[in-house]
Amino acid sequence: MLDWTDRHCRYLFRLISKKAILYTEMVTAGAIIHGDRDRHLLFNQEEHPVALQLGGSAPDELVQALKIAESYGYDEYNLNCGCPSDRVQNGAFGACMMLTPQLVSDCLKAMTDTSGKKNISLKCRIGVDEQDSYEAFSQFIHLATRDSQIETVIVHARKAWLKGLSPKQNREIPPLHYDYVYQLKKDFPDLDIIINGGITNIAAGLAHLEYTDGVMVGREAYQNPWLLDAVDTAFYQQPSSSKKRCEVYMQFMDYCETEMSKGVKLHHMTRHVLNLFNGQAGAKQFRRHISENAWRENASLSVMQDALNKLLAQKPSFTDTTSGNQNDQQT
Repeated sequence: MLDWTDRHCRYLFRLISKKAILYTEMVTAGAIIHGDRDRHLLFNQEEHPVALQLGGSAPDELVQALKIAESYGYDEYNLNCGCPSDRVQNGAFGACMMLTPQLVSDCLKAMTDTSGKKNISLKCRIGVDEQDSYEAFSQFIHLATRDSQIETVIVHARKAWLKGLSPKQNREIPPLHYDYVYQLKKDFPDLDIIINGGITNIAAGLAHLEYTDGVMVGREAYQNPWLLDAVDTAFYQQPSSSKKRCEVYMQFMDYCETEMSKGVKLHHMTRHVLNLFNGQAGAKQFRRHISENAWRENASLSVMQDALNKLLAQKPSFTDTTSGNQNDQQT
């Protein structure tokens, strides 16, 4: 998600789930080739497994960007053909590439030929504009993947309107067609099909696994990070964790302290933790204190500690509760 799932956000997510595959925000090939590479590509080793999501429509540029990224140690590379924003369209990539399946195929083949054994995946919509039938969608997947030998396709189960809708509206207004994604798995059994769009809880995600190979969650994980606490058990059959939200928060505080010693501003990191305590007593006071103070020029780690104190003042028994304690709803 552009401007959201940066390395600080992903570090927080990894503190909650050890198994979920984390994806970077989309980075254009041009930004990697011509821009500040460390800014775009550096990540914490704790984030593994982590996939780099690339935007671009020139095979040679994607190859060049991928070669540069290889030295950073990513586990997977993803080509984004689903983002409908004007900024992306002006660069002739993202969702508008669904109108040129042969170009997508050329891009994916160039990436797979370069990546060695690392997985290359495609992220797309079910269609764009009036080109939204299952037949057109299936034909796009056939043409886009036949020469590249990619193994994974991630599908946001909505079409995109390239004109007339904002990115936010494109996430909400076009109807979801999960049936398209289910049928795609039947028609392309050798592909790993990952479903995305409108998934807001673990039960819904598990239900999709009856028809697909995996589930991707975007904004719901950002708006409700603690959703990830159940992922390792539900999807990876790992023992239930006894971690508490406050423990994760304090681990993130330690991370912020380390990053601040390197010159990172506090508010660049605390914006990602605002929703960690959603639904808990004192969450509003917690968010307000961070929002009003973390951006200040001389903001220190005390902002985070004071915010936690305000939360604890609303619920004195907070530190005694674990993720399995029903009276605190997984605090």
